Amino acid sequence: MQVISVEELKAKIDAGESFHLIDVREPHEFEEFNLKGRLIPLGSVPMAIANGDLDEILDDEIVVHCRSGARSMTAQAILIEAGAKNVSNLTGGVLDWIQKFGA
Repeated sequence: MQVISVEELKAKIDAGESFHLIDVREPHEFEEFNLKGRLIPLGSVPMAIANGDLDEILDDEIVVHCRSGARSMTAQAILIEAGAKNVSNLTGGVLDWIQKFGA
């Protein structure tokens, strides 16, 4: 499974690189702090795939994240099983981001 550090993700964002950032936390967590990704709570990922909501991004680079990296690891596996070609999990999640860069 591919991983990406918060430093690598920040560098991608700062460089304006093209990728899809998916936040698999719950809405209340997203409201507290977010990285401007697309909110798809982990429990909704299978339905989003089944509905074809993610078809247009499965061939693109995707970075998934959550609070600490555990839920996003599950989402990463689900996306890969659905045919995604390039999915990275943000190690340490939002907690690591806040620790290194602040909220």
